[in-house]
Amino acid sequence: MKYVSTRGGIAPVGFIEAVLMGLADDGGLLVPEHLPQLSAGTLKHWRGLSYQALTLELFSLFTGDELPRADLKALIDESYSTFRHPEVTPVKRLKDDLYLLELFHGPTFAFKDVALQLLGNLYSYISQQTGSVIHILGATSGDTGAAAIAGVSGKAGVKICILYPEGKVSRVQQLQMTTNADENVLNLAIDGTFDDAQRIIKELFGDLAFKQRYHLRAINSINIVRILAQITYYFYAYFRVTEQRVTEQNPGTKIAFSVPTGNFGDLFAGYLAKRLGLPVGRMILATNENDILVRFVQDGEYRPAAFRGTYSPSMDIQVASNFERYLYYLYGEDADRVRGLMGEFRAQGFLSVPSADQERVRADFAAHSVQNSACLDTIRQTYQQTQYLLDPHTACGVAAAESLVTSDEITIALSTAHPAKFNEAIALAGLGQTFPVEIEALFGLSQREQRAPATGEEIAERLTVFFGAASDAAQLREELLGGERDVVSY
Repeated sequence: MKYVSTRGGIAPVGFIEAVLMGLADDGGLLVPEHLPQLSAGTLKHWRGLSYQALTLELFSLFTGDELPRADLKALIDESYSTFRHPEVTPVKRLKDDLYLLELFHGPTFAFKDVALQLLGNLYSYISQQTGSVIHILGATSGDTGAAAIAGVSGKAGVKICILYPEGKVSRVQQLQMTTNADENVLNLAIDGTFDDAQRIIKELFGDLAFKQRYHLRAINSINIVRILAQITYYFYAYFRVTEQRVTEQNPGTKIAFSVPTGNFGDLFAGYLAKRLGLPVGRMILATNENDILVRFVQDGEYRPAAFRGTYSPSMDIQVASNFERYLYYLYGEDADRVRGLMGEFRAQGFLSVPSADQERVRADFAAHSVQNSACLDTIRQTYQQTQYLLDPHTACGVAAAESLVTSDEITIALSTAHPAKFNEAIALAGLGQTFPVEIEALFGLSQREQRAPATGEEIAERLTVFFGAASDAAQLREELLGGERDVVSY
């Protein structure tokens, strides 16, 4: 399997080079050169597989022969051995025709663990196999940072720096990042928003000289592994729910997914699952009041609005990184068209698509924005009706599903985090909860973080200090070897 850029400016690269490249060198995002098409027979065979075995089958479609199957299996088994539930991502019936896909059973109690445990182990594997220097740089609106740190903390050959917006993540999210005492971890709290942090990340990855000198690797969902690793749970949830409901007896009933999203990565993974052949119906796009994606689905214009702080802070995002990947498929994998649209967005601050294309977008997604008050109402009412406590992001997915419900659908809402990570919202909903012991323990630990202005220049200086010594040694080694060893050639 080869990978190409959404903007068409690089030659196809292999899987491991795609992992290490992160953001494509032309500024685009990497996507598979082609998407395999799964037969009904394959889906029938996969139905009975464990989560780990299903991941092995799906992931093997995208690694080609670059990872021996035995090594890939070992990486997958190691990654999901850290989860607290034997099914990894179990499905629970909430009420009527609404199910929850619980994605919060990993080390940091958030869905990001599903991909980042695997990506962290994959980076460590590549470092050991090739002698590569792995310096990870990421931005977070809360959950990615904690999950990424948990995925690589203490691993030999790997360092990680995470940017997050000061005062705009939950208390537990901050503690999960800043109480980590490993020397290979640096937390930078920036004076700005997540969009500022994401912009800085893209600027630094876009500076190819800086990226190569300091061996920068991506942990955000600009890295294609993040997307590929999340495809599995759509298949797994579909198999589990259809086993329970035997929808084949009622062929008019369809499975829909309701996905709370800010950066479009989780929803894009579901979109790819459908393109691979997963026979699902609607994909419901759920946002909070930061509703740029909903407005795009409804009127075809992608235009950032004023930032709004909400009770679901991990979705407080205006510019969604993975939106460009969707444009690539919307326009028939036409990289020239995508490059033009992204140039339009950069120049004008917005982009729009013609009415004919809007119809195709609305065929791919239904969309609903959930207001702050409705988020709290959903948490409160769901608990009163079912005794199940939703986190505020999952509440957005449930509210969207209930708003857009149809009589011929069974909906699976993605439950993206444990409510203990967002006790601020739970308390505002008038409810209490008992924290898991792992989260309760965080409050007694000391923290390590640095504050920084939200400028690329300042962050580059901090990275030069943190990554610099190892990078300079690696640079010298390569020069002594006559430049024969380039980590991205493996």
